[in-house]
Amino acid sequence: MTLPFTSDEFFDVLAAYNQRLWPYALGLWLVTLCAVIAMIRVKPRRPWWMPAVLALHWAWSGLAYHAAFFSTINPAAWLFAGLFLVEAGLLFWYGVVRRRLRLSGGLSVRGVLSWALIVYALLYPAIARGEGRVFPRLPTFGVPCPTTILTIGFLLAADRTLPRSVAVIPMMWAFVGGSAAFLFGVHADLMLAAAGIVLAVDILASMHAKSPILQARNANP
Repeated sequence: MTLPFTSDEFFDVLAAYNQRLWPYALGLWLVTLCAVIAMIRVKPRRPWWMPAVLALHWAWSGLAYHAAFFSTINPAAWLFAGLFLVEAGLLFWYGVVRRRLRLSGGLSVRGVLSWALIVYALLYPAIARGEGRVFPRLPTFGVPCPTTILTIGFLLAADRTLPRSVAVIPMMWAFVGGSAAFLFGVHADLMLAAAGIVLAVDILASMHAKSPILQARNANP
């Protein structure tokens, strides 16, 4: 794959982002942590604040990262910024206005995977630092990859009424952004690619379970 920028330019962009916006990224992390804690503790299990925080994440990544910084080395960043704003709108519409992103109850494989991804996203800056990279030339919070991991974790925690349109852009970015694990050696993003695969499999399984043929078979054993 030929990219319009080098590895050094990529990490220079991350350095510029971190140096100028680290207080806001830290604030976003704290707000996200509070939203996750509230998601665990508050009943009924239809909180609007987590989808609102996710919408904020996508808008922030689209504008503060893609448009403001990444666009300086990659013209495609303007397209990415637009897609991220679309995802922010979808999350806000379905999660805050329509309240359709409801959380599933009970313990399940989906639940375990979802919480593993949510915790991983919160720990993402520490994981990236643990690879031996030195601040500010490393991915931190509020950039697209941890945003997508966090979102996929939440989508897996949502019940089967989830509109599939909300999952399209996170799955796309899981494979686009996950390439950084191989192209730039950002091993923390291996989880991003894995999360995209898990979400795709989950959606396919949901579509199969809802197929008319399967439902007819279940109704007539």
